[in-house]
Amino acid sequence: MIEVVIDSVRVSLMSQHRIVVLREENGERYLPIWIGPFEADAITIQLQGIEAGRPMTHDLLRQITESLDGEISYVVISDLQNETFFAEIVLEAHGETLEIDSRPSDAVALAVRVDVPIYVAEEVMEQAGMEPEEELSLLDQGSDGIEEEVSETGDEDLDVFRDFIEGLDIDN
Repeated sequence: MIEVVIDSVRVSLMSQHRIVVLREENGERYLPIWIGPFEADAITIQLQGIEAGRPMTHDLLRQITESLDGEISYVVISDLQNETFFAEIVLEAHGETLEIDSRPSDAVALAVRVDVPIYVAEEVMEQAGMEPEEELSLLDQGSDGIEEEVSETGDEDLDVFRDFIEGLDIDN
């Protein structure tokens, strides 16, 4: 299993779709997983430390587990079949280890609430993990030592935007 951390939760500007991006803890691979808007909000709210007025579903799961003298050990993105990710919540209760089937989004939302590790099965990362594109192809070392983004369009195409920004009267 590969330990991952939440890199980001992203929103599509064209639809209501969300993606949670998991980043390999000791590596460079990323695993993007499509999730629903409610699960994305549940993850984001917890990561930002926002207090909800009433317990959310994942808070309820945490409270039930604790009330039954259980302890969540970790969650794992365990499988990928037909472009659908599967996850398991692993918990200890009364001397037994239980593996509870879960959607990845719910498992991740619960993991951030109880502060446990998130893992990805090696096979899943091999199938769906992505490495960042080579930065060298996107960046050009400027003469002053500062990296500048290289655009496929010429700088002259951006002059109209540059003129607009420079012409703004911020004081008004």
